[in-house]
Amino acid sequence: MFDSLSDKLERAFKVLKGQGQVTEINVAETVKEIRRALLDADVSYKVAKQFTDTVKDKAMGANVINAISPNQLMVKITHDELATLMGGGASEINIKGSPAIILIAGLQGSGKTTFSGKLANHLKNKKGKKPLLVAGDVYRPAAIDQLHVLGEQIGVDVWSDKENKNPVDIAKKAINEAKSKGHNVVIIDTAGRLAVDQQMMDEIEAVKKAVNPSEILFVVDSMTGQDAVNTAKAFNDRLDFDGVVLTKLDGDTRGGAALSIRTVVDKPIKFIGTGEKMEALDVFHPDRMADRILGMGDVVSLVERAQEQYDEEEARKLQKKIAKNQFDFNDFMSQINQIKKMGNVKDLVGMIPGVGKAMKGVDIDDDAFKGIEAIIHSMTPYERENPKVLNGSRRKRIADGSGTSIQDVNKLLKQFDQTSKMMRLMGDKKKMAQLMRNMPKQR
Repeated sequence: MFDSLSDKLERAFKVLKGQGQVTEINVAETVKEIRRALLDADVSYKVAKQFTDTVKDKAMGANVINAISPNQLMVKITHDELATLMGGGASEINIKGSPAIILIAGLQGSGKTTFSGKLANHLKNKKGKKPLLVAGDVYRPAAIDQLHVLGEQIGVDVWSDKENKNPVDIAKKAINEAKSKGHNVVIIDTAGRLAVDQQMMDEIEAVKKAVNPSEILFVVDSMTGQDAVNTAKAFNDRLDFDGVVLTKLDGDTRGGAALSIRTVVDKPIKFIGTGEKMEALDVFHPDRMADRILGMGDVVSLVERAQEQYDEEEARKLQKKIAKNQFDFNDFMSQINQIKKMGNVKDLVGMIPGVGKAMKGVDIDDDAFKGIEAIIHSMTPYERENPKVLNGSRRKRIADGSGTSIQDVNKLLKQFDQTSKMMRLMGDKKKMAQLMRNMPKQR
C-alpha cells in the first residue's frame, strides 16, 4: 500500500538530512521532490501544487526549536498536511432510521457487491445491527448470486427478485421486508456500468428519491487513481453522496485517489477495503494513513484489530493452561486463527513501525500459515494435546501426511517449544523480574 509514494517522499526528506537550519533553498528543493512524488502517485497537479505550497509556507514560517532538525520538521508538517488533505479525522456512517437505509453506488468492477457484504458484516459484528442485504443489480445475475453467497457466509439475510427488472420496485419491497422481519439496516447494492452513462445516473437517482436513504456511499477502485476521482465527481454532482469507500488498497495502488478525492468532491473517505475476506474492512483514519504513507506504521489500528479478536474467557483458560505447562498444539492453532482473522499478513506487517520498510521487497504470502496448519492437522488428537510424544517415527508420518519434510516438522516443533517457554516466562512475574535485573545495563 503506497510503497512507491512512501519511498519517494523519504528521498525528498533526505534533502534536509544533515542540514542545520531551514532555508528557502533547501525547503524549495524538498517541496519540489514532494510535488513530484505526489504527481507520480497520480494526484492531480492542482491538488499537488496546493498541498506543497501549504507545506512550504508552514516550513518557512515555523520557529525551529533546537530539539527538532529541519528534516524532522518537514516530516511533521507533511504528515499533518497529508492527514488534513485526506479529511483530518474519521467520519461516522449514518445508521439512524427505522430501518436505516444505505445506498451503495459505483462503477462495475469497483467492488460494490463485496463491500456491501463487508459492511453488513461490520454493522452486525461491531455495531450490533441486524442488516438486510438487497440485490438491486437487475442486469447481472452473477451479482445477485454473489450477494447470496456472501450473505450466507456472514449470516446475513439477502432480499432479491431475479424476475423483477425494476430497481425502484425491488428497493421498496426490500424495505417492507426489512420492517416486517425486524431488520434495522437495509444495504442496497445497485447496478454499475463500465463507464458513467445517463441511464445509470437516472436509475440510481430514481432509487434515491424512492427510498430516501440515510447514507449514500460511493465505492471507488483505488487502483484506478485519478480516473476514480473524476468518476466520483460525476456521481457526486448527481447523487450528492455522503462518503467514499476505497477498495483494493491491498493491491498495487499509487494512492492518487486517497489523496485527491476529499479535495475534489469535498466528501469524506469513510471506509477502506484491504483484502477479499469479509473482515478486511477498516474505518478510514486520515492521520493513521498519513503515518503509514510516511513509514511510521499504524500501531493503533493493529491493536484495535487484535482487540476485536480478543476473547476474555478464552484468554483466562489459556493463561491457566500456560501456568500448568499444558499449552498444546490446539492452543497454538487457536492463536494462528486469531492472527489470520486480523487481516492479511503483509498488511499487518506494514502496521508495525519500521518493519514494513525492512520487509520491503519480501514476498509475504497470505497463506504463510498453510504449511504449519497442514502439519498440525496431520497430527492425531492425542499428539496435539501431548507434543512431547512426537518421536522420530511420528514426525516422519506427520511429514508424509502433510506433504512437508521432517525438517519442516522439526522447525515447527522448535518454534512451538520456544513459544511455550516465552509464554511461561511472561506468566511468571518473578522470573520475568529476575530476567530484567540480569539484562546488561545501557551506558
